[in-house]
Amino acid sequence: MPRMLDVSEDVRAEIGDEEADRLLAGENAPGNYDCTSCRTPGDSEQERTSTVLFVGEETAVLAFAHASCIPSQVVQVAEEQLKGAVRSITGEAAAPAAHRPQAVHPGHHPGHGMPAAPQEQAVLGVTSGLVLIGDELHPALVVEPTAPIARPGSLGEGGDDFLPLLIEQGFLPVSAVDQLPPVLHGWSVLLAMGQLHAVLQPGTGGSGQAAWWQAHQPLQVTDGWRTAANKSHKVLVFAAPVGSIGQQPREDLLRDALDKAAANGRLVAAAMPLAGT
Repeated sequence: MPRMLDVSEDVRAEIGDEEADRLLAGENAPGNYDCTSCRTPGDSEQERTSTVLFVGEETAVLAFAHASCIPSQVVQVAEEQLKGAVRSITGEAAAPAAHRPQAVHPGHHPGHGMPAAPQEQAVLGVTSGLVLIGDELHPALVVEPTAPIARPGSLGEGGDDFLPLLIEQGFLPVSAVDQLPPVLHGWSVLLAMGQLHAVLQPGTGGSGQAAWWQAHQPLQVTDGWRTAANKSHKVLVFAAPVGSIGQQPREDLLRDALDKAAANGRLVAAAMPLAGT
């Protein structure tokens, strides 16, 4: 039976016309599925459904989501993360619980990041939490490196260029956390299968998106955070230099740290749409 599937041109180009036509005809597409964005049931026979293709270096995974949650698209994902997603889908053994990140809220997630001074890789710590602006709670990520960030090509002797580099990319300075920052086009937050994977930035030479921050392994976010993100379809991303925020155990303390960093001129922000799921 034909399915109500959306297959974007990018997805069709990756999987081929023959496979795309089989999907649309209902041969290889599931009727019922769990939306990889909101994690609630979907039915491709009854409602518009997006095909989302996650592509790694060697592996590709086709997922399904409510079209109202996300559009059909191709998302580049690190091979190790994609293999982890495949293991979770096929039911293979997961990592021991002691080695998995805890689903705390706010959650502090170290990941790969930008070059630090002098010539080493900085770790970007990402804390997830809900931030109250006006009368509404918004899903937010707070990014803070573990070391001063050097401008690419420099010897790291010019201080910390983290905020200037982000401002050049379109982040805006924040003097008070009291209004929503504008959407930064070309950037997005990848939430796949209910887990946080990466913050994506525009690729070079029109090559799509690349990971600016990438989790060492997919990370859980709370139901409240995910619900708020699916409601607004965007995430607020705040960034501050090393030593500005710290690992705050509660959201009220995280907000206090954000307010202090903003008042000291050490905070930038941008809103980013959800990418993938």
